[in-house]
Amino acid sequence: MKVGWKTIMKQQKLVEKMTIEEKAAILSGKTVWQTREIDRLSIPSIFLSDGPHGIRKQAGAGDHLGLNASLNATCFPTAATIANSWNQDLGEEIGEALGEEAASMDVNILLGPGLNIKRSPLCGRNFEYFSEDPYLSGKMAASYIRGIQSKGVYACPKHLAVNSQELRRMAMDAVVDERTLREIYLTGFEIAVKEGHAKAIMSSYNQINGIYANEDKHLLTDILRKDWGFDGIVVTDWGGSNDHVKGVAAGSNLEMPSCGYDSAREVIDAVQNGRLKESDLDERVGELVDAVMELTSGKKLSDKNFDRDAHHQLARKAAAESMILLKNEKQILPLDTKKSIAVIGDFAFSSRYQGAGSSMVNPTKVEDMSSVLQQYDLNILGMTRGYQRNGDVDENDRKFALDLSMNADIVIFCFGLDEISESEGLDRTHMRIPQNQINLLQDISKVNENIIGILSAGSAIEMPWHTYCKAILHGYLNGQAGALATLDILTGKVNPSGRLAETYPISYEQTPAFRYYPSNEKTSEYRESVYVGYRYYDTSKVRVQYPFGFGLSYTEFTYSDLIIEEDGIKVSVTNTGDRDGAEVVQMYVGLPNAIVFRPEKELKGFVKVYLKAGERRQIRIPFDDKTFRYWNIKTGQWEIETGNYQIMVGASVADIRLTGKTERIGNSKEYPYNPAKMPYYYTGIVQKISDDEFRELLGHEIPDGRWSGNLEINDAICQMYYAKSRLARLIYRCLTKMKKKSEAQGKPDLNILFIYNMPFRAIAKMTGGAVSMEMVYGMVNVVNGHFMLGVKKIIGGYFRNRRNNKKYEKLLKGAGGKCR
Repeated sequence: MKVGWKTIMKQQKLVEKMTIEEKAAILSGKTVWQTREIDRLSIPSIFLSDGPHGIRKQAGAGDHLGLNASLNATCFPTAATIANSWNQDLGEEIGEALGEEAASMDVNILLGPGLNIKRSPLCGRNFEYFSEDPYLSGKMAASYIRGIQSKGVYACPKHLAVNSQELRRMAMDAVVDERTLREIYLTGFEIAVKEGHAKAIMSSYNQINGIYANEDKHLLTDILRKDWGFDGIVVTDWGGSNDHVKGVAAGSNLEMPSCGYDSAREVIDAVQNGRLKESDLDERVGELVDAVMELTSGKKLSDKNFDRDAHHQLARKAAAESMILLKNEKQILPLDTKKSIAVIGDFAFSSRYQGAGSSMVNPTKVEDMSSVLQQYDLNILGMTRGYQRNGDVDENDRKFALDLSMNADIVIFCFGLDEISESEGLDRTHMRIPQNQINLLQDISKVNENIIGILSAGSAIEMPWHTYCKAILHGYLNGQAGALATLDILTGKVNPSGRLAETYPISYEQTPAFRYYPSNEKTSEYRESVYVGYRYYDTSKVRVQYPFGFGLSYTEFTYSDLIIEEDGIKVSVTNTGDRDGAEVVQMYVGLPNAIVFRPEKELKGFVKVYLKAGERRQIRIPFDDKTFRYWNIKTGQWEIETGNYQIMVGASVADIRLTGKTERIGNSKEYPYNPAKMPYYYTGIVQKISDDEFRELLGHEIPDGRWSGNLEINDAICQMYYAKSRLARLIYRCLTKMKKKSEAQGKPDLNILFIYNMPFRAIAKMTGGAVSMEMVYGMVNVVNGHFMLGVKKIIGGYFRNRRNNKKYEKLLKGAGGKCR
């Protein structure tokens, strides 16, 4: 129940019975994955688990990065893959399966989906995110959320907000104007909340314009709760709490993982000295307890065993529907079963089906192409690796691959990004596929021109080698059943219907944030503004390799009879080929000669339609509250500019089949920008935005992104490069050496990466109460050259922390029970 924007507590009487010690303690985790229970009041603990594309519930000791083994679960294709399906029904079906598996493992909150915007192709975690477009991201996320929550499990979309890089992600300040924040980086979350009815949200590690996301009242209260009507709980990213008191005041409910009772003591002190209103504390506790009781009082699945075979088949179907046929010269696909085929590539023998990090799933089974080929009626001449994904060279195997290719009618070449290229904690430094793979591809092309390239990569890559292939099928990271799905497409059992959810530029230097990404020492400047992905390429007329929304089929589709109505459009689509297939009809909207600068066109609707050969169908795409709006920074509200809007319908952002116009009478009276002071934002050519123009966009001075001198608790540990202490610089060199060694081996050490990029304060937040913030301040003193002062704080803080934790436990027991 709501009064205004506030949710009335269902468990208010229960909260009134809680002591302040219990209230403060319950707002921090009990372990890595569990909340605290209060036995005295029969408030149970709930379990949270990673799992944007598969449940990762660890069987033993928990850790955030997935280093310890987890229970078997279905590894579905990653979000970057499923986004290419453009199918919300499929997203909901996957969500239902994820919710079912989570419930069977007694997981109450599933940490996903991830829907951060792909600002740059280099972000190491792009495989976990849907798209460069907020509308598509939000629609797909909402479908997942509806499915997950239909099984009595909360979905927890992440990471709110502007979390676009892995480098120093916990110690970085995103400097972004309010319009870009609203239109690009928050719209997906808005759709997830309003249409998916998400019951939990994870705040991001980073600062947004100088304020940590988890402490940003403008974000967590004004926007999330008031504007969007969110009535769930906000959970920190693991170790992402900076000032817990400020987080509680801003609207954050749960600090994870356990940090002992250090934060609880801070909350009590803040209430007692007036820094935190007790009413704010009660609201956060009430929201959390409401969620806990709802999650633990509903019906539970009696069967702890989900249908593994059914979920594997769903993973196969999802992968097949999400693959993109990028090229198909002379209709070399589907395969002619009479022709001899050579299968080359390490990826054919060891599938690359998911990324590394906290989302890594322990699959119920994994299939690779080499092991399932016999299930298909194909004339396989032979198979070999030809290259090693770790870069090692086997000249005999390479020669055999060339001989095999020379004697085959067709070569299926399996290649892509290796494991080190895409991982949580590590951004890419370029967009290239490892050169040893391309060298072999080039040599094969000299002896056989009929090459079918099978790509595995979770984000955009440069493709200067595309001319060597007659066909290219891109599977992204397609989950545990991806090999079967690939062969379903190659043999024509399934007609490809995937469409790119991100643009493939010709080179990294073309990307809009090329000169701004990832960040300065302290800040990341979003100078490109709203021109992200296709919004930039399309507006500034930059030629790309493959445009947003692109994908081929084994059949053809025509568009006709566009009808533009007041509340939407109608268009007829015909399958003019001889195969059944699916087309993604995309609606883009633009306003020529706009007073307020904007991209040339933006996705505002889409429908995936399945048509039998020769079938014609009229489909409808409605307008909604996001179709014509822009955020006016001067008035602080969504507005519509008066004008004749272009409605463009097509098969991709670059393949517009039908156009029309609709006049809209807007409500803008005071426009926010002076075009004379912002010439490049009005052209969309944003790669070299000057300080003056960026300052005009922001409406204030540009924050100094340079390191200030002495290191502080919110500086990243990797910045010990600047430390005054020899010991600290030695630790830095050791960490860097270990990091480089793991990267050279092709297996990133996620623990090292996490430590390397985390701020000093996270030591207290990630050690289960063993380290207090007082001890962290001592460590920073040591790093800054004040050795004796620092050691005194560390030793004294250690014993004080132990005493205070024991004292807190006694206070909880004195309440008549125990908060564990």
